[in-house]
Amino acid sequence: MRIADCNWMEIEAYLRLDDRVVLPFGSTEQHAQLSLCVDAILAERVAVEAAAPLGVPVYPAMPFGLAPYFAAFPGSVSLRVETLLAVARDLIESVARVGFKRILLVNGHGGNAPVGALAQEMMTERPELSIKFHNWYNAPRTWAAAMAADPSASHGNWFENFPWTRLAHAKAPEGVKPRPDLALMKASGPAKVREILGDGAFGGPWQLPDDVTQRIWDEGVAETREALEGPWQTR
Repeated sequence: MRIADCNWMEIEAYLRLDDRVVLPFGSTEQHAQLSLCVDAILAERVAVEAAAPLGVPVYPAMPFGLAPYFAAFPGSVSLRVETLLAVARDLIESVARVGFKRILLVNGHGGNAPVGALAQEMMTERPELSIKFHNWYNAPRTWAAAMAADPSASHGNWFENFPWTRLAHAKAPEGVKPRPDLALMKASGPAKVREILGDGAFGGPWQLPDDVTQRIWDEGVAETREALEGPWQTR
């Protein structure tokens, strides 16, 4: 259930029965012709669909993450590492304070990896907490399904092209984009990154049939639900 659809009294009642909660993390950054908010949209949606049958609350996605390499693409936003970690810590502390003890961090952006290390650190400080950091998009079965569909699965291409991340006024280009020099990209500043990437996609088809991506999405939802079901540390 979405926190946005609940009031505080309903959450208080929920906490008498369960102490699980989901905090999604995304990013606001270029995704070629797709929405700038792809990572936040996907992290929140996969969390909501996964949690729905279990009745577990899902917070709105944290929409900003670490994306300094895309700074030359207008609309992209990047936090400092220390800022993201401070925000993540405050979010975890806030939900723990009211009684959530089993916390699933559903991540939709690779740049947010430091939050996973923070989760481990916080469990040494707060032994009553059990925190999982779950990259929904590269969980084992989800990633295997993506590789079976097309091994080019990556940033801004078909792998992130769902009906809910598309913009009606911005159609996907036809065909396949040649793979840019990603090794050079990783060694370059924002201006050069934009030059290397062009529209921003990392290469491969811009779009595949929806039935193909739906199968991958279904695996992502299933694996996220399994992470929410357990195992969890118990006290």
